[in-house]
Amino acid sequence: MIQMNNISIHFPGVAALKNVSFLVEEGKAHALIGANGAGKSTLMKVLSGAYDHYSGEIYLHGEKVTIRTPKDAKQLGIQMVYQEVDTALIPSLSVGENIMLESMVHGMGKKQFIHWKSIHEKAAEILASLHVNIPTTKSISELTLAQKQMVLIARAVSDSCKCLILDEPTAPLSQTETEELFRLIGLLKKQGVAIIFISHRLPELFEICEEIMVMRNGESVMSEKVSETSPNQVVEKMLGKPLADQYPERSSSHGEHILEVKGLSDGNMIDHLDLHVKRGEILGLAGLVGAGKTEICKALFGEADTVSGEIFINGKKVKISSPYDAVRQGIVLIPEERRKEGLVVTESVSSNLSMSNLKKFSQMGGFLNFKHEKREAERMIEQLAIKTPSSETKVANLSGGNQQKVVIGKCIETDADIYIFDEPTKGVDVGAKREIFDLITALADQGKGVIYASSELTDILGMTDRLCVIYDGEIVKEMETKTTNEAEILFYSTGGK
Repeated sequence: MIQMNNISIHFPGVAALKNVSFLVEEGKAHALIGANGAGKSTLMKVLSGAYDHYSGEIYLHGEKVTIRTPKDAKQLGIQMVYQEVDTALIPSLSVGENIMLESMVHGMGKKQFIHWKSIHEKAAEILASLHVNIPTTKSISELTLAQKQMVLIARAVSDSCKCLILDEPTAPLSQTETEELFRLIGLLKKQGVAIIFISHRLPELFEICEEIMVMRNGESVMSEKVSETSPNQVVEKMLGKPLADQYPERSSSHGEHILEVKGLSDGNMIDHLDLHVKRGEILGLAGLVGAGKTEICKALFGEADTVSGEIFINGKKVKISSPYDAVRQGIVLIPEERRKEGLVVTESVSSNLSMSNLKKFSQMGGFLNFKHEKREAERMIEQLAIKTPSSETKVANLSGGNQQKVVIGKCIETDADIYIFDEPTKGVDVGAKREIFDLITALADQGKGVIYASSELTDILGMTDRLCVIYDGEIVKEMETKTTNEAEILFYSTGGK
């Protein structure tokens, strides 16, 4: 269906794509995989019309086509669902309006009237066909991350889609929602729709895809049938070397309680929750998507609308009613939605790394010492192995894994006592995951207290010393990590007693 020949594109200081060719067949799912910064999303942004300054040729059914704008791509039936869902939706509009946005804009004509009933009826039909139960009148701002993802997919398949590009679509989805997505992909393939599936979750790719292309440093390094390769071969091609052990070795020594929480409530989902963390300990919060892990993290960080209960740090009772209070008391949060809550993507790497501790970089009169800021940023970039052309590069131009390292670096600059990680490896490749795991382990080895919240149960088992299983905002089971397994955690995560 689609043939991309010798696609190249440059950004300031970096060649993002170097003569990449890619074939897409109708009715098949094509896995596109590579380390963060390998060029996967860039190649798909070329195909979807987001980037126009590329060289090379694109053919559709053997006929050369011009794709320089998103409108060009959509007219050819090429739709892309981006990883950053919040930037693709209009939060002040309803679910139905967001799904039918294209129809609303192009169907208004000279009269400037919209038939609202028809809009919502059509949107409801699309959601029903996907087995997604979201009221079309509900505001986008009221939806969870998983629900926003499904709205974007509904919008994409509603508009004569011939090729659907999914960029990390399962990252915010629960197991049930992921299974629904796979069912939909199977249905679309039967209808002749080509699927391009970008993901770092190898088991998913081997489950639903027929073809796989691996990219590294802006080049295609492998193109095979999925049935003729293996996950280990794919990982080696991604990294250019064999993968070392996925999880670092841990010190088993823990100190006194650094954090104690009694009766924590957020006035919503969390009600009278108790937990504690020792110095040098990594405490896991395990549970499915939507279980309440993020709500617990935000309540501890003072981000919930109302927070009650008692919090003790190093045995001293503290009051935390805002993130400002939390940082002052030595608590930092690496949030799940890094682009929305952890970074200012329009600012430089240097500015982002310093913004949590501006006092350190200020001189007399409150003015920033830019030389000091840049010097410290370059030190942190080297320490965390952040891949960036320079410290002045805008964070928006970095890959997802390197953006996550910037968030962690920003928090390390505060020299906090307690680090809360909420889904820290979401959308991060296997190589960058190991680097992030090393950073988290190093913090624990320094005697910091670490809370690690994740729905990736294998990571919980590989990284934590002790874990609490969260279900519907409550801790339903607490256990030593070395005494449990994935099946037992999943049992309690799904409401088992």
